[in-house]
Formats: sequence, structure tokens, C-alpha cells
Amino acid sequence: YLLLHSTAEIKSNPWGAPVLAPAPCSLADVMSEQLARQLHEEGSPFPEIPDTDLDLTCAPEGDTSSDLMLAQMLQMEFDREFDTQLRREEKKFNGDSKVSISFENYRMVHPYEDSDSSEDEVDWQDTRHDPYRADKPTTTPKKGFVGKGKNITTKHDEDICGRKNTARMDNFAPEVQVGDGIGMDLKLSNQVYNALKRHCHTEQRRSARLHEKKEHSTAEQAVDPRTRLLMYKMVNAGILENINGCISTGKESVVFHANGGSFEEKIVPEECVLKVFKTTLNEFKNRDKYIKDDYRFKNRFSKLNPRKIIRLWAEKEMHNLTRIKKAGIPCPEVVILKKHILVMSFIGKDHVPAPKLKDAILSSEDMKKAYYQVLNMMQRLYQDCNLVHADLSEYNMLWHDGQVWFIDVSQSIEPTHPHGLEFLFRDCRNVATFFQKAGVAEALSVFELFNTVSGLQINSDNEADFLAQIEALEKRNEDHVQKSGKKIFMDTSEGSPPQLNTDDDDD
Repeated sequence: YLLLHSTAEIKSNPWGAPVLAPAPCSLADVMSEQLARQLHEEGSPFPEIPDTDLDLTCAPEGDTSSDLMLAQMLQMEFDREFDTQLRREEKKFNGDSKVSISFENYRMVHPYEDSDSSEDEVDWQDTRHDPYRADKPTTTPKKGFVGKGKNITTKHDEDICGRKNTARMDNFAPEVQVGDGIGMDLKLSNQVYNALKRHCHTEQRRSARLHEKKEHSTAEQAVDPRTRLLMYKMVNAGILENINGCISTGKESVVFHANGGSFEEKIVPEECVLKVFKTTLNEFKNRDKYIKDDYRFKNRFSKLNPRKIIRLWAEKEMHNLTRIKKAGIPCPEVVILKKHILVMSFIGKDHVPAPKLKDAILSSEDMKKAYYQVLNMMQRLYQDCNLVHADLSEYNMLWHDGQVWFIDVSQSIEPTHPHGLEFLFRDCRNVATFFQKAGVAEALSVFELFNTVSGLQINSDNEADFLAQIEALEKRNEDHVQKSGKKIFMDTSEGSPPQLNTDDDDD
């Protein structure tokens, strides 16, 4: 009857037979059944397990507290795999970009971690709960004090102000290394903090000025962008084939070697030099005495615009070289002047510059020959060119093809200069001292050399008396020039300087 009744109920139920719930069993039973089924399906031999006293079966009322621990371990392993995949995605997303995006907020954070984790894993630090992060100093309320009675603490408290000053150091420039003052509970007084703040601002301004100065000035063996552009224009115009490199540096200029091209149907020498005058003004602060009293540039010299001195200096050397070359004295030949860049012929061969007279290795006969050449060139420079070198020494004379060459004549002046004879006496002293030390027995003394070059007859063996007579002559000449506008020593009508090329670009 029961069987017929149940069958009638099943047929009358439109949804079919109800699914009966399986009998409850423990996790150990489930795992054992699954293991047995897996071994049975694989059909692989499995070593016999010795009998143990451990009973894996348990009653339905058994303890299941270990299931929670197992589930937590499985969840942690899953989260670790998720974090590993997240790291890969983050690395792939950022690539080599300098600005990276962190996926830290999407990772799984657990209250505990496994201690024996592998070393190659990334140590994720939760910065939101960093136990080593220093606490910012607490701020006082708007009323300016906390506490009551004897325990009142105002905003002017020494400890509170010290900690606040330490925290404010974080606002200094990034290049200022302030350290971890907050972590050390450092307390800075107002006086010390203000001194550090002023020093920080001063260093920032000084660094900015220095950077700007380097950007706009011709430094040692380097050129500023404007100078580099002028050099590129010379190459593009065909004046130069290419610029090879720096061959010499000095107080006032940097010299580059270049291969010549052509300029206005004029053949440029195969090897040239570019004398780039440094645009740093500190090299010219004490050089204005060579140009401000020169009648050729006196009206163009302005103390209020010292940067113009640099271009006048280059122009002055061009005029002096042209006058010296016209007199037949060995010196570089001027090709073109572009602002503060002077292009000249190269004294040397195959990219090797001629040695200075100081560095040249000469025999006694060659040294004697060089002395007489220098003596003759000084006389012709003074009498024919009406110039005084004003910086003549073994450093500004080259030895090439058995001949002495004069270079670096940017400071050269005329004898009518208020200090022209003093500069001539200094040149004579440098030349006489060098050749006397070189062992030239025929070398004249400085007083005889001065009289021989200048044609004057100053009789004195005492340098102080000799200089006193020179200064008297200069004073007399200056007064005469101011009164009559004429020169005592000689006429210079035939040595007028050439005109400057005026097709240069303006600043």
C-alpha cells in the first residue's frame, strides 16, 4: 500500500520525483572516498599503507574545528596566487615608464602572513598602516592653547614649536637633505629654523644663477648655444667644411681647429682656426684698460654695457692682425669675423699646431736665430705698424718652419696709449729674460732692448728711474695729444684699420 501510494504521488507531481538530500558525512569521509575513486579510475599500483591506529572515520557528531583552519589556508593560497598575478599585470601595465601606477589597493591583505615565504617575492608594505611611519606633530586648536590651569600649553611652547619647525623642513627644496628629523624627535628653535630657511633660499638662487650663467656663457672647452649656432651657420654657408675640435684654451678665448671652404669667391685656407672669445664677463673686468684709451675704439667703449667689450675685443684683434700682416710680420691671416668668433689661418700642419716658443726644442743656433727674428719683429711692429704687443712672451710666440710667429694681439695698443711705453717695457723684460735664460749670449738687457725697439734714449740702469722717465714721457705725450690731437711718436695715416664685416646677425 505504501509503495502504491508513493508511486501515485510521483505520477501526480508535475515536477518529477523530489531529490532526496544526501546523508551528512564528515570531510574526512569525503576525502577518503574521493581518493579511493581516483586511485580506482587511474588503475595505477599504489604502495600499501601500513595499518595505523588513527581512525579517519568519525561519527556525525564529531569535531569539525580543523575545517576552518583548512579553509583559511586554502583561501590564503588563492590570495597569494591572485597577488602574484596582480604584480605581473602591474609590471606589464607600467613597462619602462618613469611614472608607474600601483595596484596595491587591489591586493588581498591578511592580518597574518606565512613567515617562511620565498625570497624572490616582492615585500609588499602596507603604507596605510606603517608602524615605522613618524607621526606629524599635533596642531593646537584655534584658541591657541590646550589644557587647563597649571597644565595649560600654548602654541608658543618650546617643544611644540621645535617639532613644528622640524616638520616644516619637509617643505624645503628637494636638493636640500634634511634627514628624518621627525623620527628622531628633533626640536629646532625658531632662530635655527630661520637660518636654515634663509640658507636654503640663498643656495637656490645661487644655483639658478650658476645654471643660467653656464647656459649663456662660453666655458672651458665648450660653447654656449648662441655661439654654437654661429659656428653651424659658418659651416652651412660653406665658409668652413667642418669643425674638428678644441686645440687650445686661454684666459679669454677657446681655439678650435676647422677645415676651410670658400667665402665670396675667396679661397679660405685649407686649415683654419676659430678663436671663440669667452662671453663670461669676469675674464674682461680688468682688461678694459687696453681698449678704453685706444683712440680707435674710445668713442665706442661704454662702461655701462660691458658685454659689448667682448665683441670689441674680437674686432680689435682683427684690426691688429690685418695691420701686422700688411707690414709683412709673420702672423695668422684673418678670414672673417662673426660677432665674437674670429676665423684665421692655422699655424701648423696636419691638424698639429705649431709649438709655442717656450715648448719648442731648439738648438743654440736656432735659439739665436729666433732671438734676432723677435728683435726685428718687435722693431717693425713698433715702427711700421705703430703697435705695442702689450702681452709679448714666450707663450704668445710660435715656432713654425724655422720662423717665429706672433699670435694673440687682441690687447695690442698704439704707443700713444697712456700706458703704451709701460707695456712695451714689460714686453722687453719678458723677451730679455727668456732668451737670457735660454743661453743666448747676444741677448740685450731689458733697458738696451727697450731703447733699440722704441728708438728712444733713456739712460738709466735702475728700473725705478727708468720707469719714472717712461711715465714722464707718457704724461707729456698725453697732454700734447689732448691739446693738439696729434701724436708725438709717429704718423699712422698709412695703417688705417679695415672695416668690420657688417652682415652679422643682430642679437
